[in-house]
Amino acid sequence: MLRLLYEQHAGPLLMFVLRLTGGDRQRAEDIVQETLLRAWRNAHKLGAQGQASLRPWLVTVARRIAIDDYRSDSARPAEIYDRELETFPSADESDRVLQMMTITDALRTLSHAHREILVETYFRGRTVPEAAEALGLPLGTAKSRVYYALRALRAALEQRGVTG
Repeated sequence: MLRLLYEQHAGPLLMFVLRLTGGDRQRAEDIVQETLLRAWRNAHKLGAQGQASLRPWLVTVARRIAIDDYRSDSARPAEIYDRELETFPSADESDRVLQMMTITDALRTLSHAHREILVETYFRGRTVPEAAEALGLPLGTAKSRVYYALRALRAALEQRGVTG
């Protein structure tokens, strides 16, 4: 049955589908194959209709498969097979991770008061008055701690080879 379908209908069906796919032979052959497979699966239904109505059914099925392929292709990004994976850019987070490790290590060398004020102002994004209120410090004390904490952090980072 499948061989008969192929011999009688594959050629004309391929020409029709080539027009639908804009000359993409590989895609057209895939659509024809899928169409003939569906015809084979539904042979019990198609045999009752007779040979005369088989080609219009095949053309309709092929057209619907081509439309479905077009819609699914437009719903996702185009696949690119000719490019090597090494040429695709990828975000390299190693520098950022290394910086964070260095900063964390330097912060550990600071006193608790200096580390606390820097965490509030730089990592939590608070202003000095907001940090002073959150920590229960007078504003002048918070300002001087930020100043001396930044100096101590700079010195700790310089010891680790980080230059500003």
